[in-house]
Amino acid sequence: LLFIAFVMVCTGCGNSEGGKTERFSSSFIDVFDTASTVIAYDNSQEDFDAHLETFHQMLEEYNKLYDIYNTYDGMVNLAVINQRAKDEPVEVDQRIIDLLEYCREVYDMSNGQTNICFGTVLSLWHDSRTYSVNNPEKAYLPDMQELKQAAEHTDFDDLIIDKEKRTVYFKDPNLRLDVGAVAKGFAVREASAYAKENLWSSAAISIGGNVVTFGYKNDDGKTLWNIGIESPDPDSKENLESLAITELSVVTSGDYLVDGKKYCHIINPKTLMPAEYMASVSVLCKDSALGDALSTTLFNMSIEEGRSLVDSMDDVEAVWVDKDYKKTYS
Repeated sequence: LLFIAFVMVCTGCGNSEGGKTERFSSSFIDVFDTASTVIAYDNSQEDFDAHLETFHQMLEEYNKLYDIYNTYDGMVNLAVINQRAKDEPVEVDQRIIDLLEYCREVYDMSNGQTNICFGTVLSLWHDSRTYSVNNPEKAYLPDMQELKQAAEHTDFDDLIIDKEKRTVYFKDPNLRLDVGAVAKGFAVREASAYAKENLWSSAAISIGGNVVTFGYKNDDGKTLWNIGIESPDPDSKENLESLAITELSVVTSGDYLVDGKKYCHIINPKTLMPAEYMASVSVLCKDSALGDALSTTLFNMSIEEGRSLVDSMDDVEAVWVDKDYKKTYS
């Protein structure tokens, strides 16, 4: 159901000016339930494969840690926290503490529009979508009364994080975490920062539409990466925008089509229904985690509110596409 928002436009695969590196690429679909592509410059296919394995393993571990649906042997992840934290403080990996603390910042920044404690509401929508996709003739929407009852258990203040003891506790036993609005961008930011420091000097990485770039295309110190943002208009044959960038991240959120009607996987916390303001929102900034969080936040705001928020932030830009496919820029 995810909307894959980006097409990576990377023509040419020559050596760098010094003839030391070549362009290599690989795609995979086994992390964060989405299609991913890595394009990077390396000394040889063998070196690229080894570096890619390191990068992929990092993403895999983040994917497991931040998984709210599945548990894994020997790991306390978010699914385990959702099961146990209602009874007692649960000791967790530092990477979970880091994510949850960042999510608190996002909650404040968005004035509550992006709230990882909305799991009780989102689980009802998840169950509805899963059943309806598998049984389209019996497709249904969650009951509004059930949604309202679930929304009573979404207070961020009921999430108790002890950074010193590295524990997580739910003061409200019915609270549940859902980090889908932030986790992928946060993981991509962390893994890409490691890759830049330790693996590659130049790369363009797309993890399900969360695009991170560093270095230069051709590894030549001058040629920017070309990134195309896909248009949400199904009749359009052109990209929404084409960007020449480096050291920047681009993230898009968009809606999807079911039985001729468009729905959004982003739920508006005020209406408890799918967000209906926009067809897509794309965010350009240095931080993939911020881009992921902002693209969700802006989807739940009017364009006027969203522009005010983006314009108040340094080094952040956005483009909105409304339901009539009209573009608005920050």
